[in-house]
This record gives sequence, structure tokens and C-alpha cells, in this order.
Amino acid sequence: MYGNGFPEIHKETSASQTVHSNGQDCPWYEETIDDDLKWSFALNSVLHKGTSEYQDIALLDTKRPKTVFIMGGGEGSAAREILKHKTIDKVVMCDIDQEVVEFCKKFLTVNSEAFSSKKLGLVIKDAKAELEKREEKFDIIVGDLADPVEGGPCYQLYTRSFYQNILKPKLNPNGIFVTQAGPAGIFTHKEVFTTIYSTMKQVFKYVKAYTAHVPSFADTWGWVMASDQEFEVEVSDIDRRIEERVTGELMYFDASSFLSAASLNKTISLALEKETEVYSEENARFIHGHGVAYPHT
Repeated sequence: MYGNGFPEIHKETSASQTVHSNGQDCPWYEETIDDDLKWSFALNSVLHKGTSEYQDIALLDTKRPKTVFIMGGGEGSAAREILKHKTIDKVVMCDIDQEVVEFCKKFLTVNSEAFSSKKLGLVIKDAKAELEKREEKFDIIVGDLADPVEGGPCYQLYTRSFYQNILKPKLNPNGIFVTQAGPAGIFTHKEVFTTIYSTMKQVFKYVKAYTAHVPSFADTWGWVMASDQEFEVEVSDIDRRIEERVTGELMYFDASSFLSAASLNKTISLALEKETEVYSEENARFIHGHGVAYPHT
């Protein structure tokens, strides 16, 4: 296993290799989702190999936000969607992993326009350190971070001390913070999702959780949005605001998708309501699961 969490290709081979139609060996990638669930994928080819030190959406319009700070987001997708909003003057994307950023700039052509935008400022640095040193404040801060995994670089960016002492002071008055918050399925929501929600409630007056199914993760995923200003956007108003404020089309977000995402089932709602644990450096929770890649069937 590489230090960034990416798996190494296993060196051992077997008598039977999977061969693609192009005549090349077809390696397999296997990811453990849970004790009794795994994904297995056949890879047609490897676009890029490299060793990275680290590995590793949401934007809600306030009253016409102008500045956004993205923690993580190195592949550029969050920046791409944010930059579609006409009110945005400046986006700072701060990712610690230059290897990932350079790879995505080269191969994720769907995000090329975002990477080349004059409104985007790209910083290769630890987001915690970058926020700490910046004097400016932002209308929105987005946590498009890696999951809190044991030994990973990001779990400290989910703690109460980080939210209270570093992140919140960098928000403009009544600014919004939103972060990905890990798996939120029936069997997985207590890994980190409920704790992150509970932690943000200790720091902000208004906190809203929402979820959506992510097929590539084989689970429902959670996000949490927080502010000291009550959220004022009405569902009936969302599509009109998108039409007025967005250039082109958003890939996912509209009124119907937000209504669906914000409607949590009974199990999740009760778990969020009852959760009292607060995420800290000393009391961190981590996400289960890792990937294994190997060249044989």
C-alpha cells in the first residue's frame, strides 16, 4: 500500500490472466466496502502511475456569494460547478496533493475550463495551514476533503477545534460552511457522518444534513452545511435562482435533487438527533475500507 492510501499492484501472478480484447493483460481492482461487501473492477488500461504523499459538492447560494475557499477538491469538479455561478468573483482551491492535481489537469478534460479560469487561485498546501495564515474571509468554505481515515492527512479537518478556531473565523458574517461527511447509509451512517454533524452543531447555530447515493462508493453519502445565519432558500425558489445566476447547466443540483437530498429517512434522522459525540483529535472516528489491486483473476 502506498503511503497515500492508493494500493500497489500486487506482484504475484497466476496461471490464468484476464486478457482484454486489445490483447493486453487486464488488471483487476478490488475495494472492500464492508466486511461482507466488495467491488471488483477490471481495468482496461492505466493512464498514469505515480507516488503521491497524500490522497485526498456542494454550493448553496447565500445572498449572492462572491468568494469561495475549497479545502481539497484537487480534481477540479467542485471548482467547475462553483464557477458556473455568475456572482462568484474568486475561488481559492487549496489541495495538499500536487500529484493528484497535475494528473487531473492533464486527464480530466471536463474540468479544463475551471483550471484555466482567471477566477481560480490554485494553492498546493495543507488547507489548515493555508486558512490559518490568510487574513481574508470568504462567503463560503467548502470541505471537499478526503475521508477521515486512520493515518490519513485529513481527519484533523473534521474536528471541533479546527471548525471553531481556524475555519469559522475565516467566514464572512453569516457565511456558509459545507463539507462532505462520509458514508450515510443505513449500515454506515454512524462511522463518521453523525459525529461530524454533532460536532458542527457545537460550533454553528444552524446545521443541515443531506445525503445522496453515490454509485461509485456503493453507498449513500452525507454532507453537512452550517452557518450562524438561518438558511433562507426555499425549494420553490431554487430553480429560478439557478436560471438567473448560473451560466450553462449544473451537473446535478436543482430543486428536486435538493428536496430529495434533504429528506432523510427515519433511521438517519433519529441517529443525527441522538448523536452527542464530538469529533476531536483525541476522539477521532475513522472510515472502514481500502482498495486492493492485482493483475490476475
